Amino acid sequence: MNRIPALSIFDLARIFMKSTPSSSLPLWLAVIITLAMVIFVRESAVIICQWAGIEKAANIVGLIAMFIILITWRLLKGLPSWLTHASNTLLVDSGFAFLPVSAGAGLLLFALGDELWGVMLTMIISTLIPLWGLAILANRWLNHKNDSDSTTIDQQKGQL
Repeated sequence: MNRIPALSIFDLARIFMKSTPSSSLPLWLAVIITLAMVIFVRESAVIICQWAGIEKAANIVGLIAMFIILITWRLLKGLPSWLTHASNTLLVDSGFAFLPVSAGAGLLLFALGDELWGVMLTMIISTLIPLWGLAILANRWLNHKNDSDSTTIDQQKGQL
């Protein structure tokens, strides 16, 4: 009887994920090509969504289309290194795009006057309640995992 050898996750990754082909494109050209790809996919999504009558869904349709294109490209050929370098450069530098928004939000917060404390309290409560709920769920999940072994944490510590 022939047995099929068991494959590790690394073997599967080598089979399904092609290696990244190297390229000697200069960074400025790689960034321009990457931006052109993003703009093309987004504008195509806008045209398709306008044709379908759902203009407001263009951004999410473009995002999903770009995701599918990149996954397919990675599975079939492997992503080129120029695309990786260009997107890393764009992601690092795109953080500066949020600075004006943050500064404007800070200025608007102090322009609230008497409503500042109510807004701050609302923001704090709306952050802490979900975190508190998540902590309770995580605690129950962790205790459930330990209870399945019919031992408590103290008993486990005593065994060490």
